[in-house]
Amino acid sequence: MKKTAEDFAHIPGWGIDADPKNEPTYPNRHRTGEEHDGRSWVRPTQQPLEREVLHSIERPDYTAVVGNSVPPSGLSGMIRRMAFHYSENDYRHWLPLLMADKINVVEGIIDDLAHGTVPNIWAEKGYNAQWKHDRSGMLVKIATAAAVTAGLVYWLMPKNDRSDKYVARGNYKSGSRR
Repeated sequence: MKKTAEDFAHIPGWGIDADPKNEPTYPNRHRTGEEHDGRSWVRPTQQPLEREVLHSIERPDYTAVVGNSVPPSGLSGMIRRMAFHYSENDYRHWLPLLMADKINVVEGIIDDLAHGTVPNIWAEKGYNAQWKHDRSGMLVKIATAAAVTAGLVYWLMPKNDRSDKYVARGNYKSGSRR
């Protein structure tokens, strides 16, 4: 069944853009009807590519203007280059890019330390604002991080150093050791 404008007339503001004279760009834009035939504009001149720029395999050219302030470098750059070999609708494109972002953070911290600058991670991550405006959320985050860290330390600890070695062997009974 085909929907008609009357089916939606009860919605406030429905069809407000149906009248072309009520469209915000109406008097300024010359309508020729060619907008639906494809590109109806002249492509801007290509920005000179002075550094490596990654772009999707789904597009034949670079965009006219590209960001080139930080070219891909290091391990994160290698991961980004690998990710751009896959289509944008593939997890092999997006998941490596997410991982590369996290690795880039670590690379930035290492770079700061190599140049003699100690990064202020507390301020850079906005923890002062979070402490001020969302203290309970931050406490939950800190408690979760502490529990995960304690669990990892316990799990990675050699078995003979764990405090439960007597319990595991069955030698621990009613609070006394044999």
